[in-house]
Amino acid sequence: MRIANYGERYKRAAKIFIMLGCSQEGCAFPAHSVSPTNIFAPASTPAHAIYGLSLFVLAVTGAIFTIVFSLLIYAIVRFRRKTQEGIEPPQVYGSNQVELAWTVIPIIVVVALFMATARVIADTEKVVPPHNAVTVIAIGHQFWWEYRYPESRIVTANELHVPVSNSLQPTPTFITLLSADTDHSFWVPRLAGKTDLIPNHQNQMWIDPREAGIFLGQCAQYCGTQHAKMLLRVYVQTKNDFDLWVENQKRAAPQSGIAAEGQRLFESTACVNCHTVRGTPAQGSFGPDLTHLMSRDTIAAGVAANTPENLRNWIRNPDLIKPGSLMPAMQLSDRELDAVTAYLETLR
Repeated sequence: MRIANYGERYKRAAKIFIMLGCSQEGCAFPAHSVSPTNIFAPASTPAHAIYGLSLFVLAVTGAIFTIVFSLLIYAIVRFRRKTQEGIEPPQVYGSNQVELAWTVIPIIVVVALFMATARVIADTEKVVPPHNAVTVIAIGHQFWWEYRYPESRIVTANELHVPVSNSLQPTPTFITLLSADTDHSFWVPRLAGKTDLIPNHQNQMWIDPREAGIFLGQCAQYCGTQHAKMLLRVYVQTKNDFDLWVENQKRAAPQSGIAAEGQRLFESTACVNCHTVRGTPAQGSFGPDLTHLMSRDTIAAGVAANTPENLRNWIRNPDLIKPGSLMPAMQLSDRELDAVTAYLETLR
């Protein structure tokens, strides 16, 4: 019976994604310069260091492969089986030169790779934040990201905003990594390497993006059912655009009479136990801060575009979009769903 129930659940999930896929408004993401997850196109100093190390490792391992493969082909051709049977090839024992070669050469290769790796780790880890650095606290949750900007007193979710850092005005972003539950891993390939978020242990990383755009990433540590849909989106903006975003995020949620019924419903259900909307009784911390929900391009940690249709489906039954999500379905009527969705649309 449980297998059948799971089958029906995934069939429903497939149907809703097909419907959303057929609708441009349903799943088309806003037009931005979206960067693919490519480790060979670094756009930040830590990523450049890792890229250089990757080329060195590939060169060394490629040379080893070429030599070994060439010797293998030579042995196959030169010492292929002859027509004579029962003739044993000459035996060679105790060759000091051969034993020395296969001992010393691998040691030299391993030491060279170790030293190169240690240098990159030291260069990327031992960096002192300058006075104008942007500080962010990233907290991994099952299965979404929380971002706190302590200097600006901003809290947002899933979409990290940072300024461009150029040679004329370096503005690196230093990220403190924490976990609220289990192990996670913060990885945006074009900006930096993987860094784990471990419960009760603080880790750190930094980035200094050299170009504007959206850089995609992923939680790279299995953290539960929806690990694959715990996506990362880093918005790198010009200094003016970033400052504008900060000012907008500082504002409290707008008070609007248009969706007053939806606001009353939102504040009278369990939503307020998990979510925060600044300026209202909703002060929960278990789920994402919704104060400026509609300023985000996506919902459900990047799984779906932030459109009224997707938002309504997400509230109605989160498992249809993200099976295994920890957000419960509130069992609202159609009228209540419309009212709550209308209220959330005012949170810009």
